[in-house]
Amino acid sequence: MDGNTQTLTPATELAARSPVRFPNESAEYRAARTALLAEELELRRHIERVAAQRRALPPGGEVRGDYRFQGMDGSTDFAGLFGDKDTLAVYSFMFGPQRERPCPMCTALLGPLDGNAADIDQKISLAVVARSPVERLAAFKQERGWRNLRLYSDLNDNYSRDYFGLLPDGSEVPAFNVFTRKDGVIRHFWSGEMTGDSADPGQDPRGAPDLSPLWTVLDMTPGGRGGKWYPSLDY
Repeated sequence: MDGNTQTLTPATELAARSPVRFPNESAEYRAARTALLAEELELRRHIERVAAQRRALPPGGEVRGDYRFQGMDGSTDFAGLFGDKDTLAVYSFMFGPQRERPCPMCTALLGPLDGNAADIDQKISLAVVARSPVERLAAFKQERGWRNLRLYSDLNDNYSRDYFGLLPDGSEVPAFNVFTRKDGVIRHFWSGEMTGDSADPGQDPRGAPDLSPLWTVLDMTPGGRGGKWYPSLDY
């Protein structure tokens, strides 16, 4: 953690201490599981190291664009998305006016996020920006039963274009950006930058850690993510 120089107990030692045993497991299973536990402990530590490195980023670029949004309660500029918070996270939702229905992958991510949105709002401001008119966003929010997410229409596409929710060829991609506000100055802090060009062989491009609990749960199962399976809007 930040400023923590404490020497950590080796992960292999912590794993060997684990008292967890399950009915009828073999010695072979326990040995393999203990080795895996050591790797899981190292992964947890690496996630924390990456998070600390992220928090230590120097100031990002100042936000200066003409960004205008329409929410359920009226129009706002970019500063208005912060509310009374000094940190803002914005998810770019693939639901542009050309789409009959929104992206199922985005929807699968936003559903669980809605469940935590009220908790997240205790610490930071969370906004979801899409390019469809706000009436379409409101209708879909009601359809999915989302209660806490704040959805906004990007009125002039400037935000979506500048912060990589809209590519130069007009195609949409999901994006997650974090911004800060200090002494009246708004700056970009961080964005997920893993793209198709950085995907490993046989894998879809995705960030790490993955924002969607769907994939995190499937990663813990024998079948994993299931190759070419993707979520749908309806089953």
